[in-house]
Amino acid sequence: MKKGICFVFMLSVVLMTGVGWGQPKGELVVCQGAEVAAADPARHHSIPDTNYGLAVFDTLYLNDEHAIPQPRLAVSYKIVNDTTWEFKLRKGVTFHNGTPLTAKDVKFSIDRMIDPQTKTFFFPFISTIKEVKIIDDFTIHIITNGPDPLLLKRLSFSLFIFPADLFKEKGAEAFFQHPIGTGPFKFISWTRNDRMVLEANEAYWDGPPKVKRLIFRPVPEVATRLAELQTGNADIVTSIPPFLVSQVKDSANATVQSIPSGRVMFLYINCLADGPLKDKRVRQALNYAIDKKAIIDNILKGSGLQMAVNLTPLHFGYDPTMKPYPYDPGKAKKLLAEAGHASGLKLVFNTPSGRYILDKEVSQAIAGMLNAVGIQTDMKVHEWGTYTQILTGKKLQDIGFIGWSLVLSDADSTFFPYFTPESVFSYYSTPALKGKILKARTMLDEKKRLEIYKEIQKEIYEEAPLVYLYQQIDHYGVAKRVKGFQVRGDELILLHKVSK
Repeated sequence: MKKGICFVFMLSVVLMTGVGWGQPKGELVVCQGAEVAAADPARHHSIPDTNYGLAVFDTLYLNDEHAIPQPRLAVSYKIVNDTTWEFKLRKGVTFHNGTPLTAKDVKFSIDRMIDPQTKTFFFPFISTIKEVKIIDDFTIHIITNGPDPLLLKRLSFSLFIFPADLFKEKGAEAFFQHPIGTGPFKFISWTRNDRMVLEANEAYWDGPPKVKRLIFRPVPEVATRLAELQTGNADIVTSIPPFLVSQVKDSANATVQSIPSGRVMFLYINCLADGPLKDKRVRQALNYAIDKKAIIDNILKGSGLQMAVNLTPLHFGYDPTMKPYPYDPGKAKKLLAEAGHASGLKLVFNTPSGRYILDKEVSQAIAGMLNAVGIQTDMKVHEWGTYTQILTGKKLQDIGFIGWSLVLSDADSTFFPYFTPESVFSYYSTPALKGKILKARTMLDEKKRLEIYKEIQKEIYEEAPLVYLYQQIDHYGVAKRVKGFQVRGDELILLHKVSK
């Protein structure tokens, strides 16, 4: 089962002076639903990894809660031409070892992440960047392969900045045993499946955190995480199951913050392997066979919104005119018969357990619905780390339950990784579909981009390379003593200014 995580912060109530924050003090505990995969951001592939990265490192820009990029290590930009952007860097920023940040560090960090040899999971999101040129110590030019309307959002997501000289001196393996960034917290230690310890960076350019110490502590079970919250040992808990929301709300010392998430839940379909799933009629039958409303109402207790394709209203490019596949088991059976499977077929159904809200339970319900139309399933439950290796290694057998976060708040960050063959996440693509996706990602005219995305959505609806399920609604348990914490639709946990 995927283990949860607790972030432990020491903090106390800190009053702002006229010029900044007081000294970091006290304790705050935050529990997530997954372990950090790696200290190296190039190896990350989930929200817990991003939250760790944002605590220790920094990005040039960072999306706010409305998905609008805001300056961080960069303070401004200007577009020199269609493929050249000039960025001015923030002066006076230092790494945790006291080394000043310069353009050399930014160039080195971006060069490493866009190098195919680095094999970062999220290369598809940053592959539009061709090179970085240093103009002076605090000015860089980023050159893209073509016009890139999403560059600021790309810089907001996964391009964390490292100290170039120290990284080269130590090498990647040694550097990430004790990583150094410019973020609000300093890395102290990490014992996998036990705890990761971070402490406040009191020299942080945006003011010191209000918390002194941060500890990532694995907590395997939801019940245990909630017990930690209700007994006062935890202050913020993510991924509260819907059936426990009222219990938390009724408790004396905690409340619930809920928000429609940018995360979409669906079933992978291996369209690459020979077999029945090559036939779109079978894939369409899978979509018609699943009663999404029943899952949302009965298992998720209303904590989900049906979706037509794997986009939400939070994504640029979302087409509100698209309607979800209706629940129609009769049509599912008819399509299976037309595809030569009137007597049914057997599929392997893969799922994680504990990574997403009620993932195993939802998968079991889906398996029952598939069985009702003649599709027998062999359920395989995986530990999250093993499951991601199967998925990204293109080794998925038949179908698998998965979620995908908001990422860049744009259709490109969903369509490019899932429907272009070069991506480790892709199990379906056609030359025509890839062409449309590439055309849209270099289109500066937003109206024309929207039209292309409408075409793509109609195509993937018809071809059904995924089984489209629901947009997740997230619930966070928050101790009443906590101040300054606000949930976000992109699932990022920003605690630099949280107090209690």
